[in-house]
Amino acid sequence: MQRRTALASLAALAAARGSRADPPWPQRAVRIVVPSAPGSSLDLIARALGERLAPRWGRPVLVEDRPGAGGVLGLDIAAKARDGHTLALGFNGPVAFAPFLYRRMPYDPARDLLPVVMTTSQPNVLAVNAAQVPARTVAEFVAWARRRPGGVSYSSLGNGSSAHLTMELFRHEAGFDAVHVPYNGSPPAALAVAQGETEASFMTAPALLPHVRNHKIRLLAVTGTQRLHGLDELPTMAQAGYANVQSMAWNGLLAPAGTPAAVLARINADVNAVLHEPALREALAAQGLAVVGGSAADFRRTIDADIQRWGPVITRLGIRLD
Repeated sequence: MQRRTALASLAALAAARGSRADPPWPQRAVRIVVPSAPGSSLDLIARALGERLAPRWGRPVLVEDRPGAGGVLGLDIAAKARDGHTLALGFNGPVAFAPFLYRRMPYDPARDLLPVVMTTSQPNVLAVNAAQVPARTVAEFVAWARRRPGGVSYSSLGNGSSAHLTMELFRHEAGFDAVHVPYNGSPPAALAVAQGETEASFMTAPALLPHVRNHKIRLLAVTGTQRLHGLDELPTMAQAGYANVQSMAWNGLLAPAGTPAAVLARINADVNAVLHEPALREALAAQGLAVVGGSAADFRRTIDADIQRWGPVITRLGIRLD
C-alpha cells in the first residue's frame, strides 16, 4: 500500500512539474497572418478555420490580412513573431518560390518557418476578359496572343506567386509576349481582368467566379492534372496541348521556428478535425478549394516538391524580382 502511495505521489509530482514546464496552449488569442488581401482565397480559408478553431481552443482566433511583396511581408511578420500565438497561412510564392526570385530575403523559409498542416490545394484557372479577348479555347487564345502588338497584359496576385510563374511558363511554352501587372491579392487581380485593365490571368477560381457569373470573365482551362470539380467543362492545360503548364496553388498553416512540438501537434490535430467537417468541406468546395489536411511531414514534402519542380523553371526563365 505504501509503495502504491509513493508511486502515486511521484506520478502527481511529475505531472505537476510537466504542467509547469508546458502550460496549456493557447494562453491568449491566436493570430493568423494572411499574406494577401481581404476577400482572397487565403482570407476565406483563414476565417473559416478561425470560426471553428476558436471554440476548440477557448480563445479568439484573429485573422490579420497583411498583403505585400508577393506574400513575403506577411510571412516575415509571422517568421519573426515570438509570442507563441502567431501563425501564418502561407502559399507557394513566399515559401517555395521566393528563395529563387530574390537575392536577399528578410527570412529563410526553411530555417524560420515550420510547416504545420496543409489546408487546401487547387489548380490555377486561365481567365480572360470576355469583351476584349475573343478566344474560347486555349488554342484560340494563343493564336490571338501571338498577334497582339506589345504583348498580352496579365494580372497576378503578386510578384512570385503561382499565378505569376504559371503565366510566365505558359507564354514561354506557347511563344507569345506578355506584360505582367502584379496586384496585392486575387480579388483586385480578378477585378482587373473583369474591368479590362488587363486581358488575362492565371489564378484560383474563388475570386474569378463572381465575374464569370456576371459575364465579364471567361474561363478557358485549368492547370491541374485533372478537370476541376464544379468546372468540369474546362479542359486541363495538358488536354489543351500544353502538358508542361501544370501548377497547383496550395495553402497551409506555418509557425515560427521554435514553436514547441506539442503545440504544433495540437494545431495539426485540431485543424485536421475541422477540415473533415462536411459543412466546411462543402463551403470550400463551392469556392473551388479542395481540402487536403494531413501531417506536418506531408506538408513538408509538398513544399520540397515545389522547390524541386519550380526552382529550375525560375532559373531557366531568368525571372528575378530584385
